[in-house]
Amino acid sequence: MTTAAKPKAGLEDIVATSSEICYLDGDRGVLAYCGYDIHDLARHATFEEVCYLLWHRRLPTRAEFGDLQSQLSAARALPEAILRLMRSLPAGNAMDTLRTLTSALGHYDPDAADNSAPANYRKAVRLTAQMGSLVATMGRLQTGGGPLQPDPVLGHAANFLYMLTGDRPSGLATRAFDVALVLHADHELNASTFAARVAAATLTDMHSSIVAAIAALKGPLHGGANADVMRMLLEIGPSGPVEKAEEIVRAKLARKEKIPGFGHRVYHTEDPRATHLRQMSRDLGQRANQPIWFEMSQRIEALVKSEKKLNPNVDFYSASTYHALGIAVDLFTPIFAVSRISGWTAHVLEQYANNRLIRPRAEYVGPPYPQRYQPLEAR
Repeated sequence: MTTAAKPKAGLEDIVATSSEICYLDGDRGVLAYCGYDIHDLARHATFEEVCYLLWHRRLPTRAEFGDLQSQLSAARALPEAILRLMRSLPAGNAMDTLRTLTSALGHYDPDAADNSAPANYRKAVRLTAQMGSLVATMGRLQTGGGPLQPDPVLGHAANFLYMLTGDRPSGLATRAFDVALVLHADHELNASTFAARVAAATLTDMHSSIVAAIAALKGPLHGGANADVMRMLLEIGPSGPVEKAEEIVRAKLARKEKIPGFGHRVYHTEDPRATHLRQMSRDLGQRANQPIWFEMSQRIEALVKSEKKLNPNVDFYSASTYHALGIAVDLFTPIFAVSRISGWTAHVLEQYANNRLIRPRAEYVGPPYPQRYQPLEAR
């Protein structure tokens, strides 16, 4: 059997749907949410404003912004049953834990049985608020601390850092993490977002759709590259000269090993998100008196550009940024979900609003038809 169009591996450049949420131009290095350039949003917007933008296709008024902040604040605390479950799960991959806890949240959502548009919007707000609390509390328990209740005075980024570390974050740390959340909020039909939309197209519930997204994000070809970048930097080590980074990366290239954090499926120029993360990595490294991680990253970037003609992507400088904020490497991929939950839920809401079951075809390349059944004794 043949199809009208030849298949493309990984559906590369195949347009699967229309969307009002995210615009990408890989040739020009453009990323925009609902028409707003990512550089403009990274310089001026908060994550909460971006959430509203993705959900409503416009920025909020002051009153709407205040209402959303109040809704997020009210939803941020985790049910006690979720905290008990978190403590009972065996130590392991943090994304496995996040997937299980997100699924469990569906049992305690007051709108669990309601798939109406207003109820699904409320679920989007709750999930966005709770995802940050889940990951921060997971990290705190890993280091032997007890769970902290969110502070209603703090915004989303500051609350995450507070619930993770137990300390009120500085203005620089809060702004850096807030910008990181803005930069990761959405990225069109990436693997996890597409997985969420495929699930939502069956009219399953919001929590199940987000669990599908988390399952896709866990895969090393989607999430986790920034963790690999930081492991590489830690392997090089903070004590030697920065030239050591070049030596180790040259050796990796000679062995034809992939250097994490470089290249992108869509962008043929610099990933616009990397522009801001590079600056944050430098500023936070200087503030923490640990400039070595940024300096090594710069050396590696220059070398890979020279040798492989590859630009850094969003993962490369987010690694040293998160490390400077005191975040453990195992939390890097879950933190991706803390931001991307805003985009995932926006896409699920958009899928529900104009739904058609997503059911592509495959080009059959198996044994020729028809095959004739042979009895066991004749085979």
